[in-house]
Amino acid sequence: MRDFYQYPVRSLITKVGENQLFLRLKELSKVSKLNQILFPPSRQTPAVLVLSDGSVYHGYSIGVDGLAVAEIVFNTAMTGYQEILSDPSYAEQMVTLTYPHIGNTGVNEADNESAAVHAKGLIIRDYPDVASNWRTEETLKDYLKENQVVAISDVDTRAITSKLRIQGSLNACIMAGEIDVDKALQLAQQYPGMHGQDLAKVVSCQQSYAWHEGTYQLDGTAFRNNDKKPFKVVCYDFGIKRNIMRILCDLGCELTVVPAQTPAADVLAMNPDGVFLSNGPGDPAACDYAISACQTLLERKIPLFGICLGHQIMALALGAQTTKMKFGHHGANHPVENCNDKTVLITSQNHNFAVAEEGLPESLQVTHRSLFDGSVQGIKHIEQDAYGFQGHPEASPGPHEAKKIFEPFIEAMKKSKEQAHG
Repeated sequence: MRDFYQYPVRSLITKVGENQLFLRLKELSKVSKLNQILFPPSRQTPAVLVLSDGSVYHGYSIGVDGLAVAEIVFNTAMTGYQEILSDPSYAEQMVTLTYPHIGNTGVNEADNESAAVHAKGLIIRDYPDVASNWRTEETLKDYLKENQVVAISDVDTRAITSKLRIQGSLNACIMAGEIDVDKALQLAQQYPGMHGQDLAKVVSCQQSYAWHEGTYQLDGTAFRNNDKKPFKVVCYDFGIKRNIMRILCDLGCELTVVPAQTPAADVLAMNPDGVFLSNGPGDPAACDYAISACQTLLERKIPLFGICLGHQIMALALGAQTTKMKFGHHGANHPVENCNDKTVLITSQNHNFAVAEEGLPESLQVTHRSLFDGSVQGIKHIEQDAYGFQGHPEASPGPHEAKKIFEPFIEAMKKSKEQAHG
């Protein structure tokens, strides 16, 4: 084949003879058919992404026709697009994935982090038409369409990411099918942003339920079932991810999940050994009901553990403040330092707000910091068993080394039960 590309056709006939030329042309024909399968002629629906600063990016739709308006964020994870899309913490946000090839491994039911896609839209560089993985059940494109997600491919995600890093958070509109750039810009500029948005009660469950499923076992292609669950834990659902509950089950917790607006009195009536405050979307300061409930639980000195939004709510309940970050933390490669022993965890992150260092109450001790920007990543109460962590120690997607963050909560419940039984 090198000969064919290297010489003109007339020279080839002279050099290799007509028979060999025919075989080489036949070879090329097979390659051409393969290219047509892997890279079919474009019959794609046009789409456009318009940012609130006026930037316009044209591409192709890989979701449903229509439009989506939200705050745009970038995520640097190389894997886990399905977990990202189904993470309730992404409500009212559209996600730009910096890794260029998205959709390679398809989608499967077991990897969903909730019952629905919560991201408002998806922005990627390249969508491969062939998905290949032994666990694949459907393509990403089919998954997006089933969940009514507007999504765009073939745009410069690196340029978008660079813009967000320099300018900070922006709002955006994706249009697919019928495109009106002027209307898209107007919608993006009119979007109110995340400040003051209470989204926890929007994505939360409406009824309490029990959770029994442990983490997924690849070798057995099934979820673990831990029969030994000595700790009774109530989980506040502010947008909880399934893998958080699975890890808690693995660690011996019998879980009851309650809606975001459940009064503390109802939780205390369940007589739990501990209370977990989950991750979730939106502005933590807007969740006044959750802050009030947390204050009551702190007064009762019941073991308490918060992740992401739950961590921020706990801090607010103790008198701290939260602040909107320039562009947030979204990815699976964020280094976080333990302030005590200086060890470093590589963590999964997804948040736009953070606990402010300034004005931190004396009752709180900072346990972890981001090595990217020094922001507060972990806190604990100096006098009682109350802990918070900003990142996602359950990963999904991301490294698993931060699972140890769950351990102080488990140890606190164990200690409390031992003291109660003398």
